[in-house]
Amino acid sequence: MNKNTIGKISLMSLVLIIFSSIYGFSNAQNAYFQMGYASIIWYILTAVLFFAPSSLMFAEYGASFKDTHGGVFSWLRGSIGEKPAFIGSFIWLAAWVVWLVSSTQFFLVSVSTMISGTDKTQTWHLFGLGANETLGILEIIFLFIVTLIASRGINIISRIASICGTFIIGIAVLFVVFSLIIWLMQGGHLAEPLTATALIKSPNSSFTSPIAVISFIVYALFAYGGMETSAGLIDFVKKPEKTFPRAVIIATVMMTIFYIITIFACGVTANWHRLLGKSSVNLANVEYVLIENMGIVFGDKLGFSHAGALLMGKIFAQYTAFTDVFGGLGAAFVMTYSPIKSFIEGCDPRLLPKKLTKLNDVQMPANAMWMQAVLVSAIILFISFGGDTAGKLYTVLTDMMNVSSSAPYLFLIGAFPFFKMKKTIDRPFVFYKSMTTTWIVSIIVWLVVAIGILFTCIEPVLEHDYSTAFWTAFGPVFFGFVAWAFYSIAEKRGYTSSSVDTQI
Repeated sequence: MNKNTIGKISLMSLVLIIFSSIYGFSNAQNAYFQMGYASIIWYILTAVLFFAPSSLMFAEYGASFKDTHGGVFSWLRGSIGEKPAFIGSFIWLAAWVVWLVSSTQFFLVSVSTMISGTDKTQTWHLFGLGANETLGILEIIFLFIVTLIASRGINIISRIASICGTFIIGIAVLFVVFSLIIWLMQGGHLAEPLTATALIKSPNSSFTSPIAVISFIVYALFAYGGMETSAGLIDFVKKPEKTFPRAVIIATVMMTIFYIITIFACGVTANWHRLLGKSSVNLANVEYVLIENMGIVFGDKLGFSHAGALLMGKIFAQYTAFTDVFGGLGAAFVMTYSPIKSFIEGCDPRLLPKKLTKLNDVQMPANAMWMQAVLVSAIILFISFGGDTAGKLYTVLTDMMNVSSSAPYLFLIGAFPFFKMKKTIDRPFVFYKSMTTTWIVSIIVWLVVAIGILFTCIEPVLEHDYSTAFWTAFGPVFFGFVAWAFYSIAEKRGYTSSSVDTQI
């Protein structure tokens, strides 16, 4: 099938795809759990100092490289050369592969909560297998179904991601609307008082030291991370030189506003110490704790009996899980395809086996997608059936992913001034007009990411958790070394990058 015959993605569809891939409704609840109202300032700072400027950089990259098919890889290759592009893109891809491992499990937790109102996955059993083994089998089935459907074309991915993006926006709007209604019914009273101190000091004892607070930047980066993955879709977008940057800007503004309002809305019904200060509340369930509590409070305000208010809370939690299921679907479809597509199509075909670079009849790198699915499935199987040792591996992988998912931004942002200095590149969209502005903004944004990464690595050391500190720092170093070794071996075998790398 010729690419020109494949349906093109419109502006609003692209906005919804970006939104469903990046915006996490639970990120706002997690922020409130970790930092209370104080997280608002950090989310604003991260939006102003990282998300907005970097998104506009990515918009310039995307518009200028609209005729290339390698996304992030092509951006870096056209700016700083192929070898550093290969290393940076490999670190980025490795982080998303590990993300697929954890996201499949969270998807099943959402399914369980949607059905029963609470997480019952540890009671699931198939064919006499234990709960962990059963979950592993179901995660692999889910991943294979997603890969099968996604490999059939961008039209399917676009439709599913757009629908899922609508559901994600819907639950965020409902949470805010119901919280504001309750706020008015309470005469403007907040369960968690909004004071000047609350805006700068976390109620969570784990986030009181300066280093822990600064390390929260990385959590905020996670909440805004992933914009660059949408670059893999740019060759399927209508009028990409105009549509892509517009979609980036619209999605940036929408997400920042949604995060700020949602964090504030958490404090309408949830007093931090009374509700979240319990040992039973953690990052895995805080979203449902807050939603269920809001439903109970709303039921009380409407005059329901205690049992009726509890039922209202359960219904709210189940509906939230329902939207999380759709959000997980949208993200899974995009992330199963976009990162691997960017890497495969950005690489010189001589660097990789021919089977991996082959596109199917709907222009999808199906072989590479299936190889990715097999790799992720192998990790899931080992974790599910490997006992305690495997559980430790999962912890190690998670620690490695924490910084690995942020480290590629150092490449993308650091390469931007060199991209701007290229005289042969066509620039349909230009936001940063002068090199002085480009250098100042690039340095500031680069330092924000670097400081967040540095303090994330230091914080476990101060807590004497040396294992986590080691694996957190080791992740990007390990993935980068693997990529460097792979490329160096190819060079020893006579491979040389083509001149096109500097002429994109």
